[in-house]
Amino acid sequence: MNVLLINGSPNKDGCTYTALLEVAEQLEAQGVKTQIFHIGKEAIRGCTGCSSCKKTGYCVYADDGVNECIDLIQHADGLIIGSPVYYASPNGALAAFLDRLFYAGGAKFAYKPGAAIVSCRRGGAATAFDVLNKYFTISNMPIVSSQYWNAVHGNTPEDVKQDLEGLQIMRTLGRNMAWLLQCIDTAKDSVPYPQKEAVGQRTNFIR
Repeated sequence: MNVLLINGSPNKDGCTYTALLEVAEQLEAQGVKTQIFHIGKEAIRGCTGCSSCKKTGYCVYADDGVNECIDLIQHADGLIIGSPVYYASPNGALAAFLDRLFYAGGAKFAYKPGAAIVSCRRGGAATAFDVLNKYFTISNMPIVSSQYWNAVHGNTPEDVKQDLEGLQIMRTLGRNMAWLLQCIDTAKDSVPYPQKEAVGQRTNFIR
């Protein structure tokens, strides 16, 4: 089993990475392999609604990590997304990345457990956390919880390491993710995935 962790911060080794690493160490301790994918510092386009991905399963823009991430998630058993909190929301570059990632590849992520974590100096964690969880709930992905909302606080990695409760939340999340993955793996031969209805319904309220 393996889990992909997306570092949505422009700072590769910053606060968000520190939190993700705490989760990853627990997953590894439970026998689950991990990979941390950093979205980087380069500009990331938002979705333009061209719908090319509906034919190919990949985003038409291939000059960043979105399509690579689609493949990585497709071959992973679980997904964790981490973001710093900017203006009470996730990093804008990460939001653009996730919009394209889930619009193009979300159908391939169904029934893979997902979790979000956020890192903030002081406030805005709850709203950013809520935004990230929306990506899972529109994609048939079970959400893994912890003992509290998944946030760490601090302005530097050293600060985050002093947030003892936040780090415990991350460790609990890692153990809970490993447990759910083990449950799914144990049941895979006896409990089939839910059957999807043949026709997807879409209701438009303005005609």
